[in-house]
Amino acid sequence: MKEQNKPIGIFDSGVGGSSIWKEIITLLPSEDTVFLADSKYAPYGKRSKKEILELSIKNTEKLLEFDCKIIVVACNTATTNAIKELRSSYNIPFIGIEPAIKPAAIHTKTNKVGVLATKGTLSSELFAKTSDLYAQNIEVIEVIGTGLVELIEDGKIESTEMYDLLHSYIQPLIEKNIDYLVLGCTHYPYLIPILKNILPDNVTIIDSGEAVARQTKAILTQHQLLNPVSDRSSYHRLYSNATIDTLKEIIKPTLSNYSAEKLDF
Repeated sequence: MKEQNKPIGIFDSGVGGSSIWKEIITLLPSEDTVFLADSKYAPYGKRSKKEILELSIKNTEKLLEFDCKIIVVACNTATTNAIKELRSSYNIPFIGIEPAIKPAAIHTKTNKVGVLATKGTLSSELFAKTSDLYAQNIEVIEVIGTGLVELIEDGKIESTEMYDLLHSYIQPLIEKNIDYLVLGCTHYPYLIPILKNILPDNVTIIDSGEAVARQTKAILTQHQLLNPVSDRSSYHRLYSNATIDTLKEIIKPTLSNYSAEKLDF
């Protein structure tokens, strides 16, 4: 198979990375994809750097078995803890994702920005460097979203438990007068409808999905890996190593040309 015809590989600690997958297939409708939801080991945010690296290598190896031409690490925690090692170990382009602090820091009027993320992301060296680089004169208020990923993985996005938990995390940020909330986990975009009900109208929510899709297109173009047939019918394979039900429910409204299956990896 020609390199350009190979699929884009995407992995996350669970179903959350499908928020990135949706942005990629919207921007690149002619590209095939393979998405791995590593839900069996979710969430990565409470794991050690060594564990996160081992899981990221496992997922990379599986995507290479599917003959992927590029790998998108659709997980903030895996990016901040493992992407440097992945790039040095494999001869394939990697796209990472990290909290979008830069646009929030540039546009904030109150000079106070909230970041909702996992412990693994907030405690990483890469996150610290990004904050130091772009938010020197900004107060960045970090909140660890303990329990949110688990509820999403269990299909409880619209539950009372989810609302109460989110409210407990967001209310202190509101009291601090933030005007931007940065979502530092790819699961969290699925919580935006609830967040909009909790946050005041003057608070802007930022996630990294569109930026990651644009970067994926840019790197594919740079490496001459874009599929040359622009009007082809693409196909998408999605796998979870836990229950497939939550993943199916989340992607169901998106498109019809896909398969979603449980797979051991």
